[in-house]
Amino acid sequence: MTEIWEPHAPAVAGGLRPLYADGLDLRVSGNASARGAGDGIVEVTAEGEGDVRIEWRVPCVDATAFWTPEPRGTGRLPAAWSAPRRTGLANGAPIAALIGTGDLAVCAFAAERVDVLAGAGVLEETGEFRFWAQAAGRLTVRIDTSRRHFARCLADLAAWWWAGRAADIPAIPEAARRPAYSTWYSMHQDVSPKAVETQAALGKELGMDVIIVDDGWMTADRTRGYAHCGDWEPVSLPDTAAHVQRVHDLGVQYMLWFALPFIGKDSAAFEAIGRYALADAAHMGAIVADPRYPEVRAFLAGRLARAVEEWGMDGLKVDFVDWFARADAPEAGPEADCATVDEGVERLLATIRSRITAVKPGAMIEHRQPYVSPGLWPYVTMVRATDCPLSPQENRQRTIDVRLAAGPVPVHADMLMWHPAEPPEQIACHLINVLFSVPQVSVDLAAQNPGQREAVAFWLGVFREHVATLQLGELRPARPDLGYPMVTAVGGGTVAVARYAALPVDVSGAHWRTLLVANADADPDVRLTGGGGTAEATVQDARGRIVRQGEVELDRAGGITVPRGGLLTLRRP
Repeated sequence: MTEIWEPHAPAVAGGLRPLYADGLDLRVSGNASARGAGDGIVEVTAEGEGDVRIEWRVPCVDATAFWTPEPRGTGRLPAAWSAPRRTGLANGAPIAALIGTGDLAVCAFAAERVDVLAGAGVLEETGEFRFWAQAAGRLTVRIDTSRRHFARCLADLAAWWWAGRAADIPAIPEAARRPAYSTWYSMHQDVSPKAVETQAALGKELGMDVIIVDDGWMTADRTRGYAHCGDWEPVSLPDTAAHVQRVHDLGVQYMLWFALPFIGKDSAAFEAIGRYALADAAHMGAIVADPRYPEVRAFLAGRLARAVEEWGMDGLKVDFVDWFARADAPEAGPEADCATVDEGVERLLATIRSRITAVKPGAMIEHRQPYVSPGLWPYVTMVRATDCPLSPQENRQRTIDVRLAAGPVPVHADMLMWHPAEPPEQIACHLINVLFSVPQVSVDLAAQNPGQREAVAFWLGVFREHVATLQLGELRPARPDLGYPMVTAVGGGTVAVARYAALPVDVSGAHWRTLLVANADADPDVRLTGGGGTAEATVQDARGRIVRQGEVELDRAGGITVPRGGLLTLRRP
């Protein structure tokens, strides 16, 4: 095997030796074994003293994109000498794929454990693509070279993770898959009971069953920053329990934001536990608390659980968990009872979940990209794409990337916002871009004109009616190298297609009774290919108004005009 320059990969004791399995050329350290786990699927395990490493190469032929579930993780092919990814409980997920033409996976892999150093990239010397994974003590990876659709390969890898953790994963409450309202972009820190209740009432009319109150509730300061985090007193939400009850009376569930790791330097909590600092986040006006200490965990869990236990909240938006993921953690003091930061984080999250579900078994917990590790699945009921305000394409790519490896966890879009003058057609496109996730809306609903409100209500109705297909169906995104210009979901006799570019839509097959085409492209000419027989066609514009209705012959339909932001529904008898 050709030697290559790799400035970032640490050496392993004893070097690497060859191991062959089902045509896969491997290099391993320690005591290693391999077994077939399906057609084109191999599981490899290495164990030994210190770090062990598993490495393999595939011909980089017809390759178009490299995929990971991290922000901006999908696109170009990295070079083999690029810095590796370090994943852990609180950051990233140990899964990746090299994707080729036809959206087939040239090679996809996942590691069983979450704390892995993983490298991948093009070997300039040979034109191959090299993968490697490294961890301490024992490491198992599953490698898929079956050349199936890359989404199917990734779903199977996530199912492999799920099979090993199923007993610990909570049932997902129905509300976690319902459209939500968020106060962040619409209010930032300027929250009050009246403002929250007003938006909750308006949101419920439009189809939002949950409200998520973000930063600002715990301080009178409106200058952003995190210097006031830690005490978590409801300064801006007086008479909190009564306020929450008024929201509940609207039929809306209530979640509350917490920046879990931060202890602000202007808080009383800083005096109490500020000495237990994992890191100094000086530019944030806070420290990162060290969860290895039982006093820290008890303090933080108590503050977060209070929202459900005392105020009647329905869940928590737990933010900034990735700040616990630090390669430079200081040595723990004698009061610590956890060997690693990850152990402390896991015990902290387990305590929070245990306490709030003891009061409300269906309590929700939101996490956010990039902390998308399967090790967190027992402690979360939804995971949101990281912030990308007013960026529909970015929101689309991030929600699809996260969903491909999210297993049982619902994926939420970053909050949708738009300019007050945004036309209904573009508002509809914002929603179509996150059609395969759970939408969160964050605009002043009282300021929306009738057309804007109609677009929101119509598309949220589509999300709600077709949740079994859009969120629970088989996901088939196309062309990751182009940012997913078309995405399809299949389930329950329904096919849903979101069209973000002027591409034809395949309507072949007898497996569907209903086929939806959501058009987010300026080109209204939706060409149908591969079909046969007849179907009843309904075309609605961005506001849900019917603009065409009647029977079409699928093999002769050619193009059907669907306005930007509109929906074509085909139903077979």
